[in-house]
Amino acid sequence: QLQASGGGLVQAGGSLRLSCVSSGRTFSSYAMGWFRQPPGKERDVVATIRAVGTTYYADSVKGRFTISRDNAKNTVYLQMNSLKPEDTAVYYCATGRTWSGGPYDYWGQGTQVTVSS
Repeated sequence: QLQASGGGLVQAGGSLRLSCVSSGRTFSSYAMGWFRQPPGKERDVVATIRAVGTTYYADSVKGRFTISRDNAKNTVYLQMNSLKPEDTAVYYCATGRTWSGGPYDYWGQGTQVTVSS
């Protein structure tokens, strides 16, 4: 089970930190990812982190978002800075099927992020 939290309403330029707690799997052995689905659009990848810590970011968030993981707490984080209205979306965390990545087939319930202009 994946439990995401930390979403909310923030003004443009502000920051939020999302958290996702995992249970039921050996967290440290799997890649983790954050995805988002804006209103009326498809879900897309935001950032991923491999079991060994290697990270990937979508171009739209590079330099603004940071993904990290704490294996002792079974938690993956997404620090979001310099938020823009176009970052408004439901954000989901997911577990990859392998240590290096996807397919991402185990999903949390999502947390809403709304950025006002």
